[in-house]
Amino acid sequence: MRGGIEIWMNELNTVEIANDGKSANIGGGALSKTVIDALWAAGKETFAHFANVATGACECTSILGPGLGGGHGFLQGRYGLVADQFLSMNIVLADGSLQKINETSDLWWAMKGAGHNFGIVTSITMKIYDVEDPNWAYVSYIFTGNKIEELYEATKNHLLKNGTQPRDVINFSYFINLPDVDPDNTVIIFYILQGGVKVVDPDLTNTFVKIGPVVTTGSAGTYLDLAAWTSNGNSDPPCQKIGLVNTRFPIDLETYDIQAQRQIYDLFSSATHETPALNGSLFLLEGYSLQAVQAVPQESTAVSYRGNTLLLAPLILYEPEGEELKKKAAKLGEDLRQILHRASGRKEMHTYVNYAFGTETKEQMYGHEGWRQKKLLDLKNKYDPHRKFSFYAPIA
Repeated sequence: MRGGIEIWMNELNTVEIANDGKSANIGGGALSKTVIDALWAAGKETFAHFANVATGACECTSILGPGLGGGHGFLQGRYGLVADQFLSMNIVLADGSLQKINETSDLWWAMKGAGHNFGIVTSITMKIYDVEDPNWAYVSYIFTGNKIEELYEATKNHLLKNGTQPRDVINFSYFINLPDVDPDNTVIIFYILQGGVKVVDPDLTNTFVKIGPVVTTGSAGTYLDLAAWTSNGNSDPPCQKIGLVNTRFPIDLETYDIQAQRQIYDLFSSATHETPALNGSLFLLEGYSLQAVQAVPQESTAVSYRGNTLLLAPLILYEPEGEELKKKAAKLGEDLRQILHRASGRKEMHTYVNYAFGTETKEQMYGHEGWRQKKLLDLKNKYDPHRKFSFYAPIA
C-alpha cells in the first residue's frame, strides 16, 4: 500500500445474536463465512454480500466493508442491500472519538453507501431474519464464444425481464479462459441460482439448454453451499494470497446491449490470448434481483444507483512485471468498460464503489445529483475536515 495506512481488524470478529432474534451485533472485522455460519447455526440468515473480489460471494471478505459501500448480494431480492440492514454502529471518527450512531445521526445517511469516507466501524448491529426455506439449487453452463448473442438475448428476455427477475433467482456469468474447453478462445460460464427449491425451475433453464452448452453441472444444497458452488470458498483461488494484481473496472447497467456483448467478448478474448500475462483475467457479469433494493427510497441513503439490473466488471489479473504491463492492463479494462458505457446511451456512467479502479469520479461512484454531492461534502467537512479517511474512493 502506498500513500495510506491499513488497519487490520481481524480480531474484531464476534457475532452476537440479540435475545429477540431480530438483530445481531457483528464485529467490524468479521468475515462473511464467520457471520453466515454463526447465524445459520441459530436458524438465522442475513445479507452476505456479492463482494469486491474476482468472482463475488466470497467467504473471505467481510460483511461490513462492502456494506459501507452499499453491498450487493445473494439475498438482496428478499432484504435489500447490506447497508439496508444497518441498525446502529460503533465508529471511530477522524477526531479519535468512539461514538455509537443510528438513524438519529446526520451521519447515518452517508454511512449507508459512502461510509469508508468517515471513520472506522468497530462493530455494527444489523437486521437478521428467520430462514424462510433452507433449500438452494444451481445449474451452470459453459458456452463457447459463438453463443454470445443467443446467451445474453435469452438472459434479457427470460431472466432479467426489465428488472423483474424473480426475487430468489440470481444469474451471473464469467468470461474466462479454459484451455481444456477451448484453447484458442475465451468461454462463458453461466450460472442460475435459485432459493427455495431443490432443482432449478425448468422454466428458467430450458431456454439455455436449447442454446447448446458444452458442459452442464448442477446441485442442490443450502445457502451454505453457494460459495463452494461458485468457487468462492475459503479454500478456492479468490481467497488465496498469491501476489496477483487485481484491477476492476465496474459499470452498472439497466440491460444488456447484445452488440456490445459481442464487442467486449471479442476484445477480452483477443487481448488475453495475445498477452499471456493477462490470460488469467476474468470478466464478471452479475444479475441480481431488485425487489427489496428498490423498495428503499432512492434518496434515503448514500447508495445512488438502486435501479440498475446489472453489475459488470472486467477483472484484469496479472503478476506484477513493470509499468508496461500495468498500463496495458489498465487500458484493456477501461476500453472494455467504455464499450459498455457507449452502448448504454447514458451520458453519465454509473459505477459500483466497492469495485472501483481509482479513476472513477465521485459522481460516477456516489451519484450525479448535485444535492447528493453537496450533502456528502458538507458531512465530510463536518466530520473529517482534514481528510484523514480519503485513501479509497474519496468523496473529497
